[in-house]
Amino acid sequence: MKITGVETLVIRNIEPYRGGSHWLFLRLQTDAGIIGLGERPSGNARKLTAQISLIHDLCEQFVIGSSPFDIERIWQTMYAARHDYRHPGLSMTPALSAIEIALWDIVGKACGQPIYNLLGGRMHQQLRAYAYMPTDGIWQEPQKAGEIALELVAAGNSACKFDPFTPLFPQPRDFSLKTIRQVGRIFQAIRDAVGDSLEVGIGTHGQFSTAGAIRVAKELEQFSPYWFEEPVPPENIDEMARVAAHTSIPIASGERLTTKFEFAQLLKKQAAQIIQLDVGQCGGILESKKIAGMAEAHYAMIAPHMYCGPIAAAAAIQLDACSPNFLIQEYNGDRLHEDIFIEPIRFENGVITPPSAPGLGVELDEAVVARRRV
Repeated sequence: MKITGVETLVIRNIEPYRGGSHWLFLRLQTDAGIIGLGERPSGNARKLTAQISLIHDLCEQFVIGSSPFDIERIWQTMYAARHDYRHPGLSMTPALSAIEIALWDIVGKACGQPIYNLLGGRMHQQLRAYAYMPTDGIWQEPQKAGEIALELVAAGNSACKFDPFTPLFPQPRDFSLKTIRQVGRIFQAIRDAVGDSLEVGIGTHGQFSTAGAIRVAKELEQFSPYWFEEPVPPENIDEMARVAAHTSIPIASGERLTTKFEFAQLLKKQAAQIIQLDVGQCGGILESKKIAGMAEAHYAMIAPHMYCGPIAAAAAIQLDACSPNFLIQEYNGDRLHEDIFIEPIRFENGVITPPSAPGLGVELDEAVVARRRV
């Protein structure tokens, strides 16, 4: 079997644009008639011309004419054959990831097996997932956070995350004691309402200086947060490690890192204990499996990032199902994430059940694609 072509599709998302205003999908075609689905997470980008051109360029140079089973060789040549491509970062690795995901989808369909069965088999029958806590009004009235927490628990959720420190920029920066104490009151309202029934992650995006992050952690430790996400910008791993050494709150990071090489430094320097790799950005399914294996050897857990469309989300679920050190899955889906698949992946009662169909376990509903395609 050989890869014969590639097609890209831009899908217009629905408000509130969870996973981005537009999704960039691809379909790899084969001479056996099997089609593999992939996705390049695009965030809130509206003009995707450069990303589309890169996908076609990579496929024409390194993929078309190859066997879809040669995933490692194809990945290595895409990553390193060009001198300027090595150490590609988030400008190129998401395109590489999208192609790699589509290759795995083809292989799984050809073998009649879900991808997780080809990567060691299913470790988890169900995947714990976390929701986002709406933040409207909780800053002015912290008790509202308690009310929202009660609703989340009643819906079957055991974990959530919220972003209490705004604005995100400039960064790194410090927040006033008044602001920090107000966030403490929000956490107190949650604990008063639901006790220990709900894990609550601190979702930040590198806003703090090292000293500022340590100060925030000291104030919030009493509420036992699930994690402190990217307390400082992720490019300086040494400073993140310094924050980790000063707090009992687990540090989470990884959504903006790519390939095993960057994650190796994060783990070696003990900068994070919860690894938030993004399957659609860090290099694809096999690269994510390697990263998860490195994390396992450091007794670190994975909690994959999922701000993307539904195909990249389906790829993350395949990784979760076969990873012994899976902790929890972010889920940021909305109605279109479900409608665009014939058999959707659902997040219900705080868990996701991995699909058992071959490949990624999902197929696009062509009628929905036709309505939403740009």
